Amino acid sequence: MYLLDTNVVPELHKCSPGKGSPLVAQYAKSVAPNELYLSVISVMEIEMGILLTNYQKQKEHIDMPLTRDFKQAMQARAERDPDFACALLDEAATLFLNGEPDTARIILRDLVNATVGFEQLANTIRKSRKSLHRMLSGNGNPSMDNLAGIFSALRGNLKVTLKVQVVSEGIVKN
Repeated sequence: MYLLDTNVVPELHKCSPGKGSPLVAQYAKSVAPNELYLSVISVMEIEMGILLTNYQKQKEHIDMPLTRDFKQAMQARAERDPDFACALLDEAATLFLNGEPDTARIILRDLVNATVGFEQLANTIRKSRKSLHRMLSGNGNPSMDNLAGIFSALRGNLKVTLKVQVVSEGIVKN
């Protein structure tokens, strides 16, 4: 049994067209596929990487917009999988705090659609649905108070709290 690291998966994928590392290709041929495993964390990291790549492409206006099917699939997953919805909330908060508000707003918009909905959110934070849609658009500019209200409503809906960690030189400080 071999537990694969998240970074090995893309390399294995590259092996099939002959673009990946020859050493990884050689290793892949030497191990039976039924002996390769991924942890739940690796699966989540891969899913989040795919989501963020697609969000980044949408943000940069590359001619590859998210398809309706992808958006619906992501929202359906957030509706049925609370851990996935929580991971999206965590990612949105992390992106905001790390200076990537455009992508964070898009994730928040889709999370609102999949959880509380814009009408309930509008009632909760006493803003119009139209204003909320503008705030969470790619060019939106919500105030800190509005962001706090949005995060609060989502936290309440998901029944979670957010915890911020500052990481410096490999040391985690709470």
